[in-house]
Amino acid sequence: MMSESTSGGRNAIVLQSGGVTAVINQSLAGVVQEALCQPAIGEIYGAVHGLDGILAKEIRDLKRQPRGTWPAIGRTPGAALGSARRKLQSLEVPQVLDRLRELGVAYLFAIGGNDSAETAHLLAREAASIGYGLNVVGVPKTVDNDLPEMDHCPGYGSAARFVALATMGAGRDAESMGHASPITIIEVMGRNAGWLAAAAALGKREERDAPHVICVPETRFVEERFIAQMEEAYKKWGFAVAVVNENIKDSHGPVGHMGDPLIVDDFGHPYYQSPGQYLAGQISRRLGVRVRFEKPGTIQRSLTACTSDVDAAEAYLVGKQAVRAAVSGHTDVMVTLLRLPSETYHCATGLAPLEAIAARERVMPSSYFDAATGLPTKEFADYARPLLGAPLPRFARLR
Repeated sequence: MMSESTSGGRNAIVLQSGGVTAVINQSLAGVVQEALCQPAIGEIYGAVHGLDGILAKEIRDLKRQPRGTWPAIGRTPGAALGSARRKLQSLEVPQVLDRLRELGVAYLFAIGGNDSAETAHLLAREAASIGYGLNVVGVPKTVDNDLPEMDHCPGYGSAARFVALATMGAGRDAESMGHASPITIIEVMGRNAGWLAAAAALGKREERDAPHVICVPETRFVEERFIAQMEEAYKKWGFAVAVVNENIKDSHGPVGHMGDPLIVDDFGHPYYQSPGQYLAGQISRRLGVRVRFEKPGTIQRSLTACTSDVDAAEAYLVGKQAVRAAVSGHTDVMVTLLRLPSETYHCATGLAPLEAIAARERVMPSSYFDAATGLPTKEFADYARPLLGAPLPRFARLR
Protein backbone atom coordinates (compact mmCIF):
# COMPACT_ATOMS: atom_id res chain seq x y z
CA MET A 1 0.00 0.00 0.00
CA MET A 2 1.09 3.57 -0.62
CA SER A 3 0.38 6.71 1.39
CA GLU A 4 1.66 10.23 1.82
CA SER A 5 2.81 11.39 5.22
CA THR A 6 0.45 13.97 6.76
CA SER A 7 1.62 13.45 10.32
CA GLY A 8 3.02 16.92 10.72
CA GLY A 9 6.45 15.39 11.25
CA ARG A 10 9.14 13.55 9.40
CA ASN A 11 10.82 11.59 12.13
CA ALA A 12 11.30 7.81 12.29
CA ILE A 13 11.02 5.32 15.11
CA VAL A 14 12.13 1.69 15.24
CA LEU A 15 11.03 -1.15 17.53
CA GLN A 16 12.44 -4.62 18.18
CA SER A 17 10.07 -7.28 19.46
CA GLY A 18 9.60 -11.01 19.93
CA GLY A 19 12.32 -13.59 20.38
CA VAL A 20 15.68 -12.16 19.40
CA THR A 21 18.11 -13.63 16.86
CA ALA A 22 21.85 -13.51 16.27
CA VAL A 23 21.28 -10.92 13.51
CA ILE A 24 18.32 -8.83 14.71
CA ASN A 25 20.72 -5.95 15.39
CA GLN A 26 21.95 -6.12 11.81
CA SER A 27 18.42 -5.14 10.80
CA LEU A 28 18.45 -2.31 13.33
CA ALA A 29 21.77 -1.10 11.92
CA GLY A 30 20.37 -1.35 8.40
CA VAL A 31 17.35 0.77 9.32
CA VAL A 32 19.38 3.45 11.09
CA GLN A 33 22.21 3.71 8.58
CA GLU A 34 19.78 3.95 5.65
CA ALA A 35 17.60 6.47 7.53
CA LEU A 36 20.69 8.63 8.08
CA CYS A 37 21.06 8.81 4.29
CA GLN A 38 17.46 9.82 3.63
CA PRO A 39 16.75 13.61 3.48
CA ALA A 40 13.06 12.89 4.04
CA ILE A 41 13.77 11.60 7.54
CA GLY A 42 14.54 13.94 10.41
CA GLU A 43 15.14 12.45 13.85
CA ILE A 44 15.62 8.71 14.34
CA TYR A 45 14.23 7.28 17.55
CA GLY A 46 14.39 3.83 19.14
CA ALA A 47 11.66 2.58 21.46
CA VAL A 48 13.07 0.73 24.47
CA HIS A 49 11.39 -2.67 24.76
CA GLY A 50 9.04 -1.97 21.88
CA LEU A 51 5.54 -0.79 22.72
CA ASP A 52 6.45 -0.53 26.39
CA GLY A 53 9.01 2.12 25.49
CA ILE A 54 6.51 4.15 23.48
CA LEU A 55 3.89 4.08 26.23
CA ALA A 56 6.43 4.76 29.00
CA LYS A 57 8.21 7.42 26.92
CA GLU A 58 11.50 5.53 27.08
CA ILE A 59 13.08 6.57 23.81
CA ARG A 60 16.66 6.46 22.54
CA ASP A 61 18.13 9.03 20.16
CA LEU A 62 19.64 6.84 17.45
CA LYS A 63 20.78 9.63 15.18
CA ARG A 64 23.45 10.90 17.53
CA GLN A 65 25.15 7.70 18.58
CA PRO A 66 28.98 7.75 18.55
CA ARG A 67 30.87 7.08 15.33
CA GLY A 68 31.34 3.37 14.69
CA THR A 69 28.33 2.37 16.80
CA TRP A 70 26.26 0.67 14.11
CA PRO A 71 28.75 -1.82 12.67
CA ALA A 72 29.51 -2.94 16.24
CA ILE A 73 25.82 -3.10 17.16
CA GLY A 74 25.19 -5.22 14.08
CA ARG A 75 27.64 -7.83 15.35
CA THR A 76 26.10 -7.89 18.83
CA PRO A 77 23.56 -10.56 19.87
CA GLY A 78 20.33 -9.79 21.68
CA ALA A 79 18.22 -6.73 20.92
CA ALA A 80 20.10 -3.46 21.36
CA LEU A 81 16.86 -1.60 22.05
CA GLY A 82 15.42 -4.36 24.19
CA SER A 83 12.67 -6.67 22.97
CA ALA A 84 9.17 -7.42 24.24
CA ARG A 85 6.31 -9.87 23.85
CA ARG A 86 3.34 -7.58 24.27
CA LYS A 87 0.00 -7.68 22.53
CA LEU A 88 -1.30 -4.22 21.75
CA GLN A 89 -4.72 -3.75 23.33
CA SER A 90 -7.38 -1.76 21.48
CA LEU A 91 -7.63 0.78 24.30
CA GLU A 92 -3.89 1.44 24.03
CA VAL A 93 -3.90 2.26 20.32
CA PRO A 94 -4.91 5.94 20.75
CA GLN A 95 -2.21 6.36 23.41
CA VAL A 96 0.46 4.93 21.11
CA LEU A 97 -0.62 7.06 18.16
CA ASP A 98 -0.75 10.19 20.34
CA ARG A 99 2.75 9.51 21.59
CA LEU A 100 4.03 8.99 18.04
CA ARG A 101 2.46 12.27 16.98
CA GLU A 102 4.12 14.03 19.91
CA LEU A 103 7.44 12.74 18.60
CA GLY A 104 6.63 13.89 15.07
CA VAL A 105 6.89 10.33 13.76
CA ALA A 106 5.98 9.74 10.13
CA TYR A 107 7.81 6.42 9.71
CA LEU A 108 7.58 3.39 11.98
CA PHE A 109 9.76 0.30 11.54
CA ALA A 110 8.82 -2.85 13.43
CA ILE A 111 11.51 -5.54 13.51
CA GLY A 112 9.81 -8.80 14.41
CA GLY A 113 7.86 -11.88 13.39
CA ASN A 114 4.21 -12.77 12.91
CA ASP A 115 3.07 -11.36 16.26
CA SER A 116 4.94 -8.11 15.58
CA ALA A 117 3.33 -7.98 12.14
CA GLU A 118 -0.06 -8.15 13.84
CA THR A 119 0.81 -5.15 16.03
CA ALA A 120 2.25 -3.18 13.11
CA HIS A 121 -0.80 -3.91 10.96
CA LEU A 122 -3.13 -2.67 13.71
CA LEU A 123 -1.20 0.58 14.07
CA ALA A 124 -1.12 1.15 10.30
CA ARG A 125 -4.84 0.50 9.97
CA GLU A 126 -5.85 2.68 12.90
CA ALA A 127 -3.55 5.52 11.85
CA ALA A 128 -5.09 5.50 8.37
CA SER A 129 -8.61 5.54 9.82
CA ILE A 130 -7.94 8.85 11.63
CA GLY A 131 -5.99 10.44 8.79
CA TYR A 132 -2.61 10.14 10.49
CA GLY A 133 -0.08 9.60 7.70
CA LEU A 134 2.05 7.05 9.46
CA ASN A 135 4.04 4.82 7.12
CA VAL A 136 4.47 1.47 8.87
CA VAL A 137 6.89 -1.11 7.48
CA GLY A 138 7.73 -4.45 9.05
CA VAL A 139 11.25 -5.87 9.06
CA PRO A 140 11.17 -9.69 9.25
CA LYS A 141 13.04 -11.76 11.83
CA THR A 142 12.52 -15.12 13.48
CA VAL A 143 14.60 -18.23 14.05
CA ASP A 144 11.39 -20.22 13.57
CA ASN A 145 11.45 -19.41 9.82
CA ASP A 146 7.66 -19.51 9.81
CA LEU A 147 6.66 -16.18 8.21
CA PRO A 148 4.49 -16.58 5.11
CA GLU A 149 4.99 -14.64 1.88
CA MET A 150 8.77 -15.11 1.87
CA ASP A 151 11.38 -17.74 1.06
CA HIS A 152 13.02 -17.59 4.48
CA CYS A 153 13.44 -15.31 7.48
CA PRO A 154 16.47 -13.40 8.80
CA GLY A 155 17.68 -15.15 11.93
CA TYR A 156 16.94 -18.65 10.69
CA GLY A 157 20.23 -19.23 8.87
CA SER A 158 22.34 -18.54 11.96
CA ALA A 159 20.16 -20.61 14.30
CA ALA A 160 20.06 -23.42 11.74
CA ARG A 161 23.85 -23.34 11.56
CA PHE A 162 24.01 -23.65 15.35
CA VAL A 163 21.61 -26.61 15.37
CA ALA A 164 23.51 -28.39 12.60
CA LEU A 165 26.88 -27.91 14.34
CA ALA A 166 25.49 -28.84 17.77
CA THR A 167 24.01 -32.06 16.36
CA MET A 168 27.24 -32.96 14.60
CA GLY A 169 29.17 -32.47 17.84
CA ALA A 170 26.64 -34.26 20.03
CA GLY A 171 26.68 -37.18 17.62
CA ARG A 172 30.45 -37.64 17.87
CA ASP A 173 30.23 -37.25 21.66
CA ALA A 174 27.64 -40.01 21.96
CA GLU A 175 29.59 -42.22 19.57
CA SER A 176 32.73 -41.71 21.65
CA MET A 177 31.11 -42.46 25.00
CA GLY A 178 29.68 -45.79 23.88
CA HIS A 179 27.94 -47.77 26.64
CA ALA A 180 28.56 -45.02 29.22
CA SER A 181 26.05 -42.62 27.62
CA PRO A 182 25.20 -43.70 24.07
CA ILE A 183 21.96 -41.82 23.46
CA THR A 184 21.30 -38.09 23.22
CA ILE A 185 18.07 -36.18 22.72
CA ILE A 186 18.34 -32.53 21.66
CA GLU A 187 15.32 -30.24 21.93
CA VAL A 188 15.25 -27.18 19.69
CA MET A 189 13.05 -24.15 19.15
CA GLY A 190 10.63 -23.61 16.30
CA ARG A 191 7.20 -23.17 17.85
CA ASN A 192 4.77 -24.92 15.46
CA ALA A 193 7.13 -25.44 12.52
CA GLY A 194 9.99 -27.88 12.07
CA TRP A 195 12.47 -25.75 10.12
CA LEU A 196 15.07 -25.64 12.91
CA ALA A 197 14.77 -29.30 13.83
CA ALA A 198 15.20 -30.27 10.19
CA ALA A 199 18.41 -28.22 10.02
CA ALA A 200 20.00 -30.77 12.37
CA ALA A 201 20.47 -33.06 9.37
CA LEU A 202 22.42 -30.55 7.26
CA GLY A 203 25.75 -31.84 8.58
CA LYS A 204 24.86 -35.52 8.15
CA ARG A 205 27.24 -37.05 5.58
CA GLU A 206 26.45 -40.76 5.95
CA GLU A 207 23.83 -42.99 7.55
CA ARG A 208 25.89 -43.49 10.71
CA ASP A 209 26.09 -39.76 11.44
CA ALA A 210 23.70 -37.96 13.78
CA PRO A 211 20.83 -37.30 13.78
CA HIS A 212 19.11 -40.66 13.42
CA VAL A 213 15.61 -39.39 14.25
CA ILE A 214 14.01 -35.95 13.83
CA CYS A 215 10.59 -35.08 15.22
CA VAL A 216 8.70 -32.05 13.88
CA PRO A 217 5.24 -30.59 14.57
CA GLU A 218 4.16 -31.15 10.97
CA THR A 219 4.16 -34.93 11.58
CA ARG A 220 2.05 -36.57 14.27
CA PHE A 221 4.37 -38.04 16.90
CA VAL A 222 4.02 -41.74 17.76
CA GLU A 223 5.97 -42.67 20.85
CA GLU A 224 6.33 -46.39 20.12
CA ARG A 225 7.68 -45.68 16.65
CA PHE A 226 10.14 -43.15 18.07
CA ILE A 227 11.46 -45.61 20.65
CA ALA A 228 11.75 -48.34 18.01
CA GLN A 229 13.73 -46.04 15.70
CA MET A 230 16.10 -45.03 18.48
CA GLU A 231 16.59 -48.63 19.55
CA GLU A 232 17.30 -49.68 15.97
CA ALA A 233 19.92 -46.94 15.52
CA TYR A 234 21.49 -47.80 18.89
CA LYS A 235 21.77 -51.49 18.04
CA LYS A 236 23.16 -50.74 14.58
CA TRP A 237 25.70 -48.05 15.43
CA GLY A 238 26.23 -48.29 19.19
CA PHE A 239 24.79 -44.80 19.73
CA ALA A 240 21.74 -42.77 18.69
CA VAL A 241 20.82 -39.09 18.51
CA ALA A 242 17.37 -37.59 18.13
CA VAL A 243 16.42 -33.94 17.56
CA VAL A 244 12.91 -32.93 18.60
CA ASN A 245 10.95 -29.72 18.19
CA GLU A 246 9.74 -28.03 21.38
CA ASN A 247 6.07 -28.43 20.38
CA ILE A 248 5.73 -31.93 18.97
CA LYS A 249 2.31 -33.48 19.55
CA ASP A 250 0.84 -36.95 19.63
CA SER A 251 -2.83 -37.91 19.35
CA HIS A 252 -3.43 -36.61 22.89
CA GLY A 253 -1.71 -33.25 22.49
CA PRO A 254 1.73 -31.97 23.55
CA VAL A 255 4.07 -34.91 24.08
CA GLY A 256 4.38 -35.98 27.69
CA HIS A 257 1.84 -33.49 29.05
CA MET A 258 -1.84 -34.11 29.58
CA GLY A 259 -2.53 -30.96 31.59
CA ASP A 260 -2.61 -27.23 31.02
CA PRO A 261 0.39 -25.29 29.71
CA LEU A 262 2.79 -23.68 32.17
CA ILE A 263 2.01 -20.26 30.69
CA VAL A 264 0.18 -18.69 27.77
CA ASP A 265 1.65 -15.44 26.44
CA ASP A 266 -0.21 -12.29 25.34
CA PHE A 267 -0.59 -13.65 21.81
CA GLY A 268 -2.12 -16.94 22.95
CA HIS A 269 0.98 -19.10 22.49
CA PRO A 270 1.10 -21.92 25.10
CA TYR A 271 4.38 -23.03 26.67
CA TYR A 272 4.70 -26.55 28.06
CA GLN A 273 7.37 -28.43 29.92
CA SER A 274 10.03 -30.17 27.86
CA PRO A 275 8.99 -33.03 25.54
CA GLY A 276 12.67 -33.88 25.08
CA GLN A 277 13.16 -34.44 28.78
CA TYR A 278 10.11 -36.69 28.92
CA LEU A 279 11.35 -38.74 25.96
CA ALA A 280 14.83 -39.06 27.48
CA GLY A 281 13.23 -40.65 30.52
CA GLN A 282 11.14 -43.01 28.41
CA ILE A 283 14.12 -44.15 26.33
CA SER A 284 16.29 -44.63 29.40
CA ARG A 285 13.70 -46.83 31.08
CA ARG A 286 12.94 -48.86 27.96
CA LEU A 287 16.52 -49.47 26.81
CA GLY A 288 18.22 -49.45 30.19
CA VAL A 289 20.94 -47.00 29.18
CA ARG A 290 21.93 -43.48 30.16
CA VAL A 291 20.27 -40.88 27.95
CA ARG A 292 21.59 -37.35 27.78
CA PHE A 293 19.04 -34.57 27.31
CA GLU A 294 20.23 -31.32 25.77
CA LYS A 295 18.14 -28.15 25.51
CA PRO A 296 20.27 -25.28 24.19
CA GLY A 297 17.47 -22.74 24.69
CA THR A 298 18.42 -19.17 23.87
CA ILE A 299 21.99 -20.20 23.05
CA GLN A 300 20.79 -21.37 19.65
CA ARG A 301 19.74 -17.84 18.73
CA SER A 302 22.53 -15.87 20.41
CA LEU A 303 25.85 -17.67 19.83
CA THR A 304 27.66 -15.28 17.51
CA ALA A 305 30.30 -17.89 16.67
CA CYS A 306 27.58 -19.60 14.63
CA THR A 307 26.35 -16.48 12.83
CA SER A 308 25.87 -17.09 9.12
CA ASP A 309 27.45 -14.42 6.95
CA VAL A 310 24.57 -14.81 4.48
CA ASP A 311 22.06 -14.35 7.29
CA ALA A 312 23.84 -11.26 8.63
CA ALA A 313 23.98 -9.62 5.19
CA GLU A 314 20.32 -10.31 4.49
CA ALA A 315 19.23 -9.05 7.91
CA TYR A 316 21.02 -5.77 7.21
CA LEU A 317 19.50 -5.63 3.73
CA VAL A 318 15.88 -5.95 4.89
CA GLY A 319 16.46 -3.10 7.34
CA LYS A 320 17.72 -0.84 4.56
CA GLN A 321 14.91 -1.84 2.22
CA ALA A 322 12.30 -1.09 4.87
CA VAL A 323 13.45 2.52 5.04
CA ARG A 324 13.48 2.87 1.27
CA ALA A 325 9.97 1.45 1.09
CA ALA A 326 8.66 3.81 3.77
CA VAL A 327 10.10 6.99 2.25
CA SER A 328 8.67 5.87 -1.11
CA GLY A 329 5.21 5.95 0.45
CA HIS A 330 4.63 2.29 1.27
CA THR A 331 2.79 1.43 4.46
CA ASP A 332 1.17 -1.58 6.13
CA VAL A 333 3.72 -3.87 4.47
CA MET A 334 6.65 -6.07 5.45
CA VAL A 335 9.89 -6.53 3.54
CA THR A 336 10.29 -10.08 2.22
CA LEU A 337 13.20 -12.21 1.05
CA LEU A 338 12.66 -13.87 -2.33
CA ARG A 339 15.00 -16.52 -3.76
CA LEU A 340 15.87 -15.99 -7.40
CA PRO A 341 15.95 -18.94 -9.83
CA SER A 342 19.62 -19.53 -10.66
CA GLU A 343 22.37 -22.15 -10.45
CA THR A 344 23.88 -20.43 -7.44
CA TYR A 345 22.06 -18.87 -4.50
CA HIS A 346 20.78 -15.32 -4.98
CA CYS A 347 18.13 -13.49 -3.00
CA ALA A 348 16.16 -10.30 -3.63
CA THR A 349 13.67 -8.33 -1.53
CA GLY A 350 10.00 -7.65 -2.05
CA LEU A 351 7.02 -6.33 -0.09
CA ALA A 352 3.98 -8.16 1.26
CA PRO A 353 0.89 -6.85 3.09
CA LEU A 354 1.25 -7.08 6.86
CA GLU A 355 -2.25 -8.55 6.97
CA ALA A 356 -0.99 -11.59 5.03
CA ILE A 357 1.71 -12.23 7.66
CA ALA A 358 0.07 -11.13 10.91
CA ALA A 359 -0.59 -14.04 13.30
CA ARG A 360 0.00 -16.60 10.51
CA GLU A 361 2.53 -19.40 10.29
CA ARG A 362 4.26 -21.16 7.42
CA VAL A 363 5.05 -24.80 8.15
CA MET A 364 7.39 -27.09 6.23
CA PRO A 365 6.03 -28.61 3.00
CA SER A 366 5.61 -32.39 2.97
CA SER A 367 8.19 -32.70 0.18
CA TYR A 368 10.88 -31.64 2.63
CA PHE A 369 10.52 -34.87 4.66
CA ASP A 370 10.93 -38.51 3.68
CA ALA A 371 7.85 -40.37 4.95
CA ALA A 372 9.78 -43.63 5.27
CA THR A 373 12.79 -42.39 7.25
CA GLY A 374 11.32 -39.30 8.87
CA LEU A 375 14.47 -37.40 7.89
CA PRO A 376 14.68 -34.30 5.66
CA THR A 377 14.97 -34.79 1.91
CA LYS A 378 17.61 -33.51 -0.50
CA GLU A 379 15.06 -30.87 -1.52
CA PHE A 380 15.18 -29.43 1.99
CA ALA A 381 18.98 -29.59 2.09
CA ASP A 382 19.19 -27.71 -1.21
CA TYR A 383 16.84 -25.08 0.24
CA ALA A 384 18.55 -24.65 3.59
CA ARG A 385 22.29 -25.11 3.04
CA PRO A 386 22.88 -21.76 1.27
CA LEU A 387 21.35 -19.95 4.27
CA LEU A 388 24.02 -21.33 6.63
CA GLY A 389 26.78 -19.31 4.98
CA ALA A 390 30.20 -20.96 5.02
CA PRO A 391 30.23 -24.75 4.48
CA LEU A 392 29.89 -26.90 7.56
CA PRO A 393 33.03 -28.77 8.65
CA ARG A 394 33.67 -32.35 7.56
CA PHE A 395 34.49 -34.68 10.43
CA ALA A 396 36.60 -37.83 10.07
CA ARG A 397 36.76 -41.31 11.61
CA LEU A 398 39.66 -43.69 11.99
CA ARG A 399 39.55 -46.57 9.53
